[in-house]
Amino acid sequence: MLAELSEGGMDSKALAMLGVLSAVNAALRPLGAGTAGIETVFFVLVLAGRVFGAGFGFVLGCTSLFASALLTAGVGPWLPFQMMCAAWIGMGAGLLPRRVTGKREIAMLVGYGIAVAYVFGFLMNLWFWPFVTGAEVPYHDGGISYVAGAPVLENLHRFVVFTLLTSTAGWDTGRAITNTIAILVVGPALLATLRRASRKASYGEAGTFGTRPE
Repeated sequence: MLAELSEGGMDSKALAMLGVLSAVNAALRPLGAGTAGIETVFFVLVLAGRVFGAGFGFVLGCTSLFASALLTAGVGPWLPFQMMCAAWIGMGAGLLPRRVTGKREIAMLVGYGIAVAYVFGFLMNLWFWPFVTGAEVPYHDGGISYVAGAPVLENLHRFVVFTLLTSTAGWDTGRAITNTIAILVVGPALLATLRRASRKASYGEAGTFGTRPE
């Protein structure tokens, strides 16, 4: 955030918008609480990153997950990983092609929301999987736990199978469905609202200085 402010990518109004959207995301997250993968925090992050740019989206991802963790007592060793993954999601939304507009833009954001739902689950599994022992399940013939000293490809195969069996079909798919419905239903209106706000502040364009006209 300090880097964005010092480089002219954000001003005081943009900082205020960051605070408002972080609070909104913190309030939205308990509505889903992650039950069956219903995560209500990511669609606002995608839409705001799309409108305000990659830098703003990165910071919003961090602050949203941090604020929501304080609100829901979700502070733990997983929190820094959640913050970083959410930051990448917001940044990625800001890097999507700008020339895409209208219904094609909504379709692009839906596709992005689905993709990051699975990427988020994949990365969040990675932070704890090497420390889990005895993760084998009866309906799979083979090991899915990390094996110290095993070849990288063998452990990668175990991790992919672990993710597919424990989160992809359930949590990650639920998150993808939530993102899709939210972006389709409120996406157009929220994009228009955020774009009106973006015209009144600096989001990613450095200020310029010149002589004042007489």
